[in-house]
Amino acid sequence: MRFHDTHVRQQAVARLRAGASNADVARALDVPLGTIGHWRHMDRAKRRECPGRHDPPCPHCDGREVDEAAYSYLLALYLGDGHIIRYSGHRVPSLMITCDDNWPGLMDDCETAMRTVFPDNSVCRVRKQGCHNVKVYSKHLPCMFPQHGPGKKHERPIALEGWQQGIVHDHPWEFIRGLVHSDGCRITNWTTRTVGGERKRYEYPRYFFTNTSTDILRLYTDALDRTGVAWKHTRQSRAAKTVSVAKRDSVALMDQHIGPKY
Repeated sequence: MRFHDTHVRQQAVARLRAGASNADVARALDVPLGTIGHWRHMDRAKRRECPGRHDPPCPHCDGREVDEAAYSYLLALYLGDGHIIRYSGHRVPSLMITCDDNWPGLMDDCETAMRTVFPDNSVCRVRKQGCHNVKVYSKHLPCMFPQHGPGKKHERPIALEGWQQGIVHDHPWEFIRGLVHSDGCRITNWTTRTVGGERKRYEYPRYFFTNTSTDILRLYTDALDRTGVAWKHTRQSRAAKTVSVAKRDSVALMDQHIGPKY
């Protein structure tokens, strides 16, 4: 193996910075082409000029503008069906939202929100049995979703930071929509009544939202209160609690902004 002293390396780097090609520097200094390429790469890395360097700014840390409506929706999806994880072989963590294959439109909306909030980051879908995990990779995920932490969400406090609360306050319907899309549903109940001696069937829609975290339930009901939607708790159990929207005017308001999953 041939070694080259510091002076030769400095000469090579100087010529490369001046615009000389790797091949020209290798011939001029009688240094293997691969060595010249390695020196060029190390010099660029030292100056943070590596080709393809990917370090998009963070809306929270760097003040980059963010689509607040899309973020409000994505935040709700995260609180319902998402989690942040970093595998040992990955350089950055990923946000993963699990979407049922029965709702392809919801899956599309989730991916669109991810791409809107993180326009410079990688987004993909990973097929699982009966569902897809929609994922985005970013080192700033813990900044954008500070509710991330060890353990299950219902086993730790969930509270929005001030800047998040401001976004949800300005975009409550997107937040409600994301929670309904994750842990909620719109169903049609029915009953029968005798009118004029004739038995008739009546149908009426309702919205349900079920979660095991009292903090997330409170975020949901706070948003409903902000939009004027009447609600009530319908079932209390040790495992989960359900919030129902059943009044006709409130259901109509939810239909206007949310509607059934699709």
